[in-house]
Amino acid sequence: MKVVAIIPARYASTRFPGKVLVPINGKPMIQWVWERASMAEKVDEVMVATDDERVAEAVSEFGGRVVMTSDHHQSGTDRVAEAAAKISADVIINLQGDEPLIHPDSLDLVAEPLLMDEDLPMSTLMRPISSRSDYLNPNVVKVVRDEQGNAMYFSRSPLPAYRVSVEVMDSWKKGQGPPKELVPAPMKHVGIYGFNHGFLQALASLPRTPLEKAESLEQLRVLEWGFRIRVVETPHESVGVDVPEDVKKVKALLKKEKA
Repeated sequence: MKVVAIIPARYASTRFPGKVLVPINGKPMIQWVWERASMAEKVDEVMVATDDERVAEAVSEFGGRVVMTSDHHQSGTDRVAEAAAKISADVIINLQGDEPLIHPDSLDLVAEPLLMDEDLPMSTLMRPISSRSDYLNPNVVKVVRDEQGNAMYFSRSPLPAYRVSVEVMDSWKKGQGPPKELVPAPMKHVGIYGFNHGFLQALASLPRTPLEKAESLEQLRVLEWGFRIRVVETPHESVGVDVPEDVKKVKALLKKEKA
């Protein structure tokens, strides 16, 4: 089975225009993402899907493959679906273009369930929430899954909403992990997706759903239409670049990696 990682990369980011081309230690950010994805053992090919000639030119300069897409897409998944429709593949991985520290193993983890089960529509990742501030932060998406490892729900709200005493929650101190009484342990969603190729094409044609609109989380469209999302835990943290200040964090972490 062929696995292709597609990186949706638009230039016109609302909060940080041109961020996929911002230089990080001498290379544009999109190159860091492409290189990390290319290191994954289960990924056969990596390509960038964009609607902008500046991004396309930068990718071509470092030897990456580019697929040009429409400039009318509402989400990265729609852009990836258009690009995927133009290629031959069995599994498609949607990897955001603002994840320069993504670990190659994370791509392998998200691909594995789809390679093992051809009937599985979709997969994604999660990792433990360590801080109470992340648990309460609406920008950190939480996920809960069932006993088969499939997603039950994703939310920007605290999830699960633990019915424990105030004292237990207050014991969740800064710099420490969650109290042992919080079962199951809180998990945050890691926004990398794997798709069965055929399902991805079908998903792009499905209308947006009420919960998807309410939470502004496109993966809820999959659950609302009754499809499974396998959620795999990853030990690897990744730092997305949303605003210019995040670039400094990434540079510091890259420096630490080399130390």
